[in-house]
Amino acid sequence: MATFTVRGKNIEITPSLREYVEKRVGKVTKYFDNVGDISVLLTVSKGRHIVEVTVPVQNGILLRGEEATMDMYTSIDLVVEKLERQIHKQKTKLARRFRGGGFKAEAFKAAPVDAPADDEEYQVVKTKRFVVKPMDVQEAIMQMNLLNHNFFVFRNSETEDVQVVYKRTDGNYGLIESGQ
Repeated sequence: MATFTVRGKNIEITPSLREYVEKRVGKVTKYFDNVGDISVLLTVSKGRHIVEVTVPVQNGILLRGEEATMDMYTSIDLVVEKLERQIHKQKTKLARRFRGGGFKAEAFKAAPVDAPADDEEYQVVKTKRFVVKPMDVQEAIMQMNLLNHNFFVFRNSETEDVQVVYKRTDGNYGLIESGQ
C-alpha cells in the first residue's frame, strides 16, 4: 500500500477528503510494483480548487499532475485521469524502462483510457546550440523575459553550475539546480 502525504493550503483536510484522495489517487499504484510516498497538495485560491499530485516511481521516474476547477472533488478526479493518460500514453517506453519488472502492463487491459498508444520514439524537430554564459539568477530571469521564453539555461556566476530558470504557471519563477 502506498503512503500518502496530503497537505492543504487554505483548506482543512477532513477525514472524508483524505479518504477520497487516497482512494482516487491510489489508483495509479496499480501500474507499478514500487511507488514512493505520494504527495498531494490541495489548495483553494480565489475560488479555484487546485490539486497537485507527485508520484515517485522506482528508477527515478516521477509522475506529476495538476488540475484546477471550482470543486475540489472534481479537481481530484481530473488529476487522476490526467495521470492515467500520461501512463497510458507512455506505456511502451515505461515497459521498456522497467524491463526487469516493476511495471504492470496487464493493468491496461482492465482500464482503457482514451490516449493514443506511444509506440514510436520521441521526435526531436529542432536542435539549438548556444554558449551558456555566466550570470546571476536575476540576470537570467531578465534575459528569459527579454527573449519571451518559458525557461532559460545559464551558468551561475557564483557556483559555476549550469542551472535553469523557468516561469511557473502561477506567474512566479522557479530555479532548477543540478544535484550532484
